[in-house]
Amino acid sequence: MDTATQVKSIFNKCYEYTDAADARKTGIYPFFRPIEKSLGTSVFIEGRELIMAGSNNYLGLAQDPRVREASIQAIKEHGTSCSGSRFMNGTLSLHEALEKQIADFLGTEEALCFTTGYQTNLGAISALVGKKEHIFTDKYNHASIVDGIFLTSGINRNIHLHRYSHNNMNDLEKRLKLVPLKSPKLIVTDGVFSMEGDIVNLPRLIELADEYNAGVYLDEAHALGVIGETGRGTMEHFGITEGVDLIMCTFSKSLGSIGGFVAGKSTVIDYIKHFARPLIFSASMPPANIAAVSKAIEIIAEEPERVKRLQQIADKMIKGFSSLGFNIGTAETPIVPLIIGEFEKTFFFWKTLFEAGIYVNPVISPAVPPNRCLLRTSFMATHDDEALDKVLEITGKVGKELGII
Repeated sequence: MDTATQVKSIFNKCYEYTDAADARKTGIYPFFRPIEKSLGTSVFIEGRELIMAGSNNYLGLAQDPRVREASIQAIKEHGTSCSGSRFMNGTLSLHEALEKQIADFLGTEEALCFTTGYQTNLGAISALVGKKEHIFTDKYNHASIVDGIFLTSGINRNIHLHRYSHNNMNDLEKRLKLVPLKSPKLIVTDGVFSMEGDIVNLPRLIELADEYNAGVYLDEAHALGVIGETGRGTMEHFGITEGVDLIMCTFSKSLGSIGGFVAGKSTVIDYIKHFARPLIFSASMPPANIAAVSKAIEIIAEEPERVKRLQQIADKMIKGFSSLGFNIGTAETPIVPLIIGEFEKTFFFWKTLFEAGIYVNPVISPAVPPNRCLLRTSFMATHDDEALDKVLEITGKVGKELGII
């Protein structure tokens, strides 16, 4: 091989990786499918209209005309970018107004906005957990939490990581008991788990945190707008008003935008503000996204019927998939996994549904354990019963044809 065509060794792995290319050749590659047009509950892909049964737009607010108009007005008044980080010239009065609105909505002292939900977890976790301190994490926590721990490990080296079995409070307690009571420790958990669709046992987790002197960090990405009587999330779902030290959430699900926040005591938020590297070294949320979130929060507060409808849909789809014979695990929200197990069968099931006009998301390792591949279905408050019935009918028919049910 001459020097002009020789591959530099750092790139060898890129040329040796052929899994995606092989899947494309066979026609079962499911990722990076461009959506040409979105109507919320349906989308157009490759010129065909499909029922969208795989979006995190839980309340349908990403298409709401009031949210769109708020974004447009923000661009007219403030432009398209802040052109700087929050730490420097990237903090607008809009950011601070939204942070106050979030704190009031959740009943916390203060909130802090980041440019993405992913960055929120990276920034807040890495700012809080220092050398020789302890972090306890559910094995099914979202990848952004895992990566926040990785960043913490890279910055501080000698942190102590404890991974407990999914939503298993006995296992969590067993691990807490091994750490001296006075040692600094943080328990990090999803409120609603993004792949399983189940809800953390928050009352028991708070009891353990109090008993063993641990802080509680609650990721509400898939809970806010989804559970609780008025959509305020896991604490409201359980009727809890105290015991959670930090609430984190993204804006890219129920709130119809992009970005994220962490909320809690003012002193703690101020500390995160000055030590979270993803906040300090990233450009801040653009005005349009801030305005969209603000309007979405207003709508959630004014229209609790959206949350109620979403919860009715969750109940309908859980019962529907279960009655068809699907393994849906411990789902109790509008996230309903269809657990298949095998990689190839999961992709083939996805492809057949796609061709039949249903869009869902195939989920494989490392997002789930290797033997727990699944199709992740998720639903919106704006779905009508006709579309939901069609999803159940087609999914059931295909599931029987493939021997899954």
